[in-house]
Amino acid sequence: MTSTAPETATPDPLDLEAVDALEFWVGNALQAAHFYRSAWGFDIVAYAGPETGVRDKASYVLEQGKLRIVVTSSLREGTEISRHVARHGDGVRDIALRVADAAAAFDEAIRRGAVPQTPLYEEKDDHGVIRRASIAVYGETVHSFVERRDYEGVYAPGYEARSSVPDPLPAVGLLGFDHSVANVELNRMNMWVDFYEKVLGFSLIQGFTDEDISTEYSALMSKVVSDGDGRIKFPINEPAPGKKKSQVDEYLDFYNGPGLQHVAINTDDIVASVEALTVRGIEFMRVPDTYYEDLRDRFSDLDLDIDRLKKYGILADRDDEGYLLQIFSRMNQDRPTVFFELIERHGSRGFGNGNFKALFIALEREQERRGNL
Repeated sequence: MTSTAPETATPDPLDLEAVDALEFWVGNALQAAHFYRSAWGFDIVAYAGPETGVRDKASYVLEQGKLRIVVTSSLREGTEISRHVARHGDGVRDIALRVADAAAAFDEAIRRGAVPQTPLYEEKDDHGVIRRASIAVYGETVHSFVERRDYEGVYAPGYEARSSVPDPLPAVGLLGFDHSVANVELNRMNMWVDFYEKVLGFSLIQGFTDEDISTEYSALMSKVVSDGDGRIKFPINEPAPGKKKSQVDEYLDFYNGPGLQHVAINTDDIVASVEALTVRGIEFMRVPDTYYEDLRDRFSDLDLDIDRLKKYGILADRDDEGYLLQIFSRMNQDRPTVFFELIERHGSRGFGNGNFKALFIALEREQERRGNL
């Protein structure tokens, strides 16, 4: 009689742990950091610049809950950062992904067809070592693979700890990244879906046609890819033909190409978060008031305060697994490119499918105000 040892699955070198950080390249990192601290309630936790030995740029690291964003600006003209900002305005350059082994993840991604952006390198100081490498994705956006297992310092070598000044305003209560949405050119959505499936091992979890996301004037198509655990989700949008310019067309025009359009952030109390953000000066897109008449019927079996949702412009949607509440901010900068979404989930793993039409009308109203519809 013989025994056979159970087969052990080979670990995937691209076993992604989480979104490590979103790095924005901006025109003025000091002022951007102040905006995300005072308006969105983040804490400034680290800084790198001339005072820390970094000669060509300045970066501030901000955190809230499990969220981490980095804002970086160039100190000189003619750099990659300054050229990026001149072309795109303030925008997300790097959607960094935390991994157990950056070298293995990078090598495997290249083997699967990714284009290398930055080869593997190490950053060291007295607190240990961080390993990074990056691959190119849509437009000038990159994914860095970040390995932190041997580092115990504040964010990364070259950064020093910073503390925000006391904040007298109400806490916002943002928890973590829910999903990040890319806008790409016409007929490029499926190519990038294939890329994420082949290179990063993601799966297609939802898809929407121009019949799902449209109004009388404009439309878009969207597909959502996700890692195996559902911790990292990337909807990818492309424009669809319409009578007028869609929100994706407007984005591509002002960003001068594809890039990250909006970041969805979890909260466990969206009303309290919106109340706090309103006090801090953040404005949100509004849907027509008639939306809430229909909402009363759709949610008549749940104890939702529809009047309160209407007061703050919060949307609601439901599916077989539960419901969600969501709201979308106005733009975070002068160009109509990057904005935030807040989302409170109660079982639902969707993206507010039932709100697409109402949201599109709100977006078109914003476009019309800018003269871009």
